[in-house]
Amino acid sequence: HAELGYTKLILAKVSFDPTLFQKELRKALTVLLPKDADMLRSWCYIKFAHRYRDLLDECFANNYAN
Repeated sequence: HAELGYTKLILAKVSFDPTLFQKELRKALTVLLPKDADMLRSWCYIKFAHRYRDLLDECFANNYAN
């Protein structure tokens, strides 16, 4: 789960910028194990849905479509 923890740290640090946030989220979804991606999804919606719901919906929909 080290990569998951690192990803959460990075997303929290770049959350001020939607472009950076989306870039880092997409990158994380390519390297995380499916179980970790599911945990990241839950965490992201709890922490960032108020600000980035559409972006989260798009990123996670694309991830689960593949």
